[in-house]
Amino acid sequence: MKRKGKLAFDPKAFLAKVNGGRTISEYWKNQIIYQQGDPAVSVFFVQSGKVKKTVVSEQGKEAVVALLGTGDFFGEGCLAGQTLRLETAAALTACVIAQISKADITRVIHEEPAFAELFIAHLLARNSRVEGDLVDQLFNSSEKRLARTLLLLANFGKEGEPEAIIAKISQETLAEMIGTTRSRVSAFMNKFRQLGLIDYNGHIEVHRSLLNVVLHEKPQIRT
Repeated sequence: MKRKGKLAFDPKAFLAKVNGGRTISEYWKNQIIYQQGDPAVSVFFVQSGKVKKTVVSEQGKEAVVALLGTGDFFGEGCLAGQTLRLETAAALTACVIAQISKADITRVIHEEPAFAELFIAHLLARNSRVEGDLVDQLFNSSEKRLARTLLLLANFGKEGEPEAIIAKISQETLAEMIGTTRSRVSAFMNKFRQLGLIDYNGHIEVHRSLLNVVLHEKPQIRT
């Protein structure tokens, strides 16, 4: 018996056809998509741009808990019984984002095998990312965390070609993402540029050689 090939699925094309509880909105840089404590009633899909998720403690300390890019879902906690948002989601760059109601996406998961397959793959990938982030915070230096963050922002490790150039992101934002100071981020960025791992002139151009920092390989200074 011949095995069927993998179901082809284009989420953008699919979302364009979804009827009912679906809206597509544009967000400018730093605009809040939802806030910690808001009702959790829908799932979001990043059609373009980048999003960061942050959590604020009772003492007012803020931490970046996730970085999301084109093709990522977020806010799916509502499907597991979450009634309030546990984090704040904000646009890291200008974004186009689809918002799908909980009822509508639940129906689609049951009716569309291709979408269910895509969504399960997303959840598994998200779980692996969370584990990687935890290991990064527990065991890696801030320099290595910065290298990993830059690679994630440039979509290294995802399907398709990486985005070599990252939209303008401040050093303060990068410092928040990796849990260190702006001065240390500045020192690391200058070091990466000197080594030829990145080009940095307002926008950041990430080179594949930056992977050497994450993989423990010692890069050589470019001559």
